[in-house]
Amino acid sequence: MKVEIRGVIVPNDYEEVYDWFGMENTSPRKVNKALEDAHGETVDVLINSGGGMITAGSEIYTALRNYAGEVNIRIVWAASAASVIAMSRRSTMEPTAMMMIHNVSSVAEGDYRDMAHESKVLDTASAAMSVAYQLKTGKSEAEIRKLMDKETWFTAREALELGFVDEVAENGQMAAAYSVPLLPREAVEKAMAEIADYKAATEKFERLGGLK
Repeated sequence: MKVEIRGVIVPNDYEEVYDWFGMENTSPRKVNKALEDAHGETVDVLINSGGGMITAGSEIYTALRNYAGEVNIRIVWAASAASVIAMSRRSTMEPTAMMMIHNVSSVAEGDYRDMAHESKVLDTASAAMSVAYQLKTGKSEAEIRKLMDKETWFTAREALELGFVDEVAENGQMAAAYSVPLLPREAVEKAMAEIADYKAATEKFERLGGLK
C-alpha cells in the first residue's frame, strides 16, 4: 500500500476547500483512510511537502507511529509540519532531498497581553513538536530547540548524520519538490461558505426535479 503526503498539510475541514481550488493537499482523513485500507500490511509513505498546519501534521504523525504494520517512509522534501511526520517511522531520504525544522508560528492580533499569551502558546507548541525530533534523533530538548530557533535546513547527508533519517537512498529517482502556500483563514472560511451554499442550491434543484 502506498500513501502519498503531498502539498499542504491541512485539517480535515479544510481539505474540501483546497481540493476545490485544485491545490494539492494532505489531511489526516486521507492518511487514516489509506491506513485503514492497508489492513496491517506494509505501507510505503512518500513525503513531498513544504508543511502546513501543525495540528494536522501531529495527527498524521500519530497515525503512522501507531499503525500496527510496517511503515517505510521515503523523503523527497519535508519541511515544517511535514518534517514532523517524517519522524514517525523508519525513513529513507533521497540524495537531493531537503528537510527543514523550525518553531511553530501563527498570526495573531490584540494588545500586549494577547501577544504575550500567543508567545507562550507558540513556545509550548514548539516544545511539544520538538519531542518528535528528540525521539527520532536521541538529542536533548535544548539541542533540538536550538535547531528549531534557527530554522535549520538539512541536506540528506546532514539529516543522516544528525539522526533525523535512517538512511540516504543511493540510486533513487528524485521527483520535483515544491511548496504550496497556505490559504488565509478568511479565504478558507469564505470558500467553505460558498461551497456549502452551492451544495444546498444543487440539492434543492435536484429535489425539484432538475431541468424540465
